[in-house]
Amino acid sequence: MKERIAEKFRTLFSEEGEFFASAGRINLIGEHTDYNGGFVFPGAIDKGMIAEIRLNGTGTVRAFALDLDEYCEFGLNEEDAPVQSWARYIFGVCREIIKRGGEISGFDTVFAGDVPLGAGMSSSAALESTFAFALDNLFNLGIDKFELARIGQSTEHNYCGVNCGIMDQFASVFGKKGHLMRLDCRSMEFEYFPFDPGQHGYRLVLLNSLVKHELVGSPYNDRRASCERVAAVLGQEFLRGATMEQLEAVRDKVSDEDYMRARYVIGEEKRVLDVCAALEKGDYETVGARMYATHWGMSKDYEVSCEELDFLATVAKECGVTGSRIMGGGFGGCTINLVKGELYDGFIAKAKSAFAEKYGHEPVVIDVVISDGARKL
Repeated sequence: MKERIAEKFRTLFSEEGEFFASAGRINLIGEHTDYNGGFVFPGAIDKGMIAEIRLNGTGTVRAFALDLDEYCEFGLNEEDAPVQSWARYIFGVCREIIKRGGEISGFDTVFAGDVPLGAGMSSSAALESTFAFALDNLFNLGIDKFELARIGQSTEHNYCGVNCGIMDQFASVFGKKGHLMRLDCRSMEFEYFPFDPGQHGYRLVLLNSLVKHELVGSPYNDRRASCERVAAVLGQEFLRGATMEQLEAVRDKVSDEDYMRARYVIGEEKRVLDVCAALEKGDYETVGARMYATHWGMSKDYEVSCEELDFLATVAKECGVTGSRIMGGGFGGCTINLVKGELYDGFIAKAKSAFAEKYGHEPVVIDVVISDGARKL
């Protein structure tokens, strides 16, 4: 991928730039908890974005998206916002740096990625983090890593229409090979947890349903609003720390839908902590059980699954897979599966054949390795 980028860069700009990269992410557990002030448990993966960048001494950004074979030029003022959605991510990062007092100017870039789009692995966060890290480096801005993550998050909010939490950008910036990270989304404190399923005889594999539903707009934001309404009734800023007993006590003051959304989130916060404790003991059976509980909570209470993902989780259970759940914001994408090594081949074969028979195509198998986040190559 790096060679393809370099070749195109030379063709377009006649020079050479510097290479930067960042990662997509998986989240073992802790879904839709980030904007509720709760815990998440992500890790960066060995798939991400790579960009070659060179300052061009003008006020114009000249960008080429290699995977889409599209070119775009834009200025750095608010009214210069490009039309192409991919270019808005880069523009947004530039604008968010400028809003924070960072002085930047135009640059040339070619970028590409191998994060499967629409698979819930945060290709957008990888793109934002690559450029935030690169611009900080190239312009010697001295921005700390948390602020780089917030720049990516603000880009989503202000330029891309997704009112997301901080998890995706955090994982993409802070990722560390061989480790997952428990992030407290309220205090922003985090801790690395060694995670090497292979040592315990397990493999981590994603099955991409190839079903894609956009997160932009109402489905994602509606659920966030539900959680905020229940938190307000409880007299809290976030649902974080609320108990099921507290929720039951206000059952008659919230709608049925808001109650279900809050029930999922409160349960998910406890599941994250259960998984952290289980991993410290090497107890992967408990990890797997909580993954299944998360899946069905997302499906029944939070209603962000879909028929295809429920089918894959059911097949996983039938095949003896230790844990399986929908991963990412929902409405399509992947399941993440924790599979004993000896069951792996049989599970993959069954999932492919059964899914193809029912839906007309096989799911795409994506083995993942926990890797490093944003960096200069």
